[in-house]
Amino acid sequence: MSTAVWPPISSEELAREEGASQARELEWLLTQLQETLKSLKECLEECAALLAPRSENASILVLSSLRSESLKGLVTRVGTRIVKGVRTTWLRHAVKIIPLTSGLQNIKLRLTSLPPPRGSPYYELTISSAPQAPTLAIEQLTFVRTLINACLDVIDVTTWTGDAKNANFIAGQFQLLFDNIQEAKNALKGYSDVRRPWWEDAIDEQIFDPPLPHNVSFHLSIFDAALRLELRTLEIHNSAEESHSGFSIRNTLAVALGGARPPTHDEADRTFTYKGQEVRVKEKITVESQDPSLISTMSKLSALEHHVALSRKALSIVMGKDE
Repeated sequence: MSTAVWPPISSEELAREEGASQARELEWLLTQLQETLKSLKECLEECAALLAPRSENASILVLSSLRSESLKGLVTRVGTRIVKGVRTTWLRHAVKIIPLTSGLQNIKLRLTSLPPPRGSPYYELTISSAPQAPTLAIEQLTFVRTLINACLDVIDVTTWTGDAKNANFIAGQFQLLFDNIQEAKNALKGYSDVRRPWWEDAIDEQIFDPPLPHNVSFHLSIFDAALRLELRTLEIHNSAEESHSGFSIRNTLAVALGGARPPTHDEADRTFTYKGQEVRVKEKITVESQDPSLISTMSKLSALEHHVALSRKALSIVMGKDE
């Protein structure tokens, strides 16, 4: 199928007309992209609100090991932090009413390698309420929130201080938006390049009251928009005890004499450098809890990523730079 111009015109005039038509189309698209930026800003603000440190956005999440009583508990996420509890306040007829103060959200452990205090059936981890206690923040959520705020800054710059008629400038701004949104979405998915390994991400023991035992690793992360807790009990690794087969002589003798078998989790045969020491993992528990706010945020970021990609594609075609 071919097209023709009637009455016929010279190739030079045809080229001029094509250039003028493309210029008008580009001008129209740049105007439409300003409206697109407003829509993007509204959706990004919704994402920012879902991660805002406000008590009304608190998510109380259940953490429970499957088919065992090894780990049970609740945690409260407010924004990018895990807190001890939240107090919800309503105003009715100018009178402050405080109907609910959540109880302590604790984690209860039953592990053979972590004996409970005398008289208690479990070992309990409680977030400290002391004013000087460190904050239990989730690094990935802090990263996501920073990227969302960066996107909002890009839109403000593009809208108020940039040249809305400069196609190259607008294309560069949409590239920044796409990169930031994609990184934020990947952080919520929990890809390994944005999630530090547990042995490099030790938390402050003073976050808990009483402090976290020195032989326990408590690692929170985000995976597929769910809160993931990995809890490990550790022992110092002594390479002198290793046999030629790679197993500890002590463990081998213990099993031969009817003792407990060595751990069978996926990190049993590895050593890690944790807090400056070579350690092995004795017991490991991994639990996840779906967070509705994080699921909503990731869904919105996926939609934003797709929308920005389409806008970039359209702009590239009209600018004649489509590859």
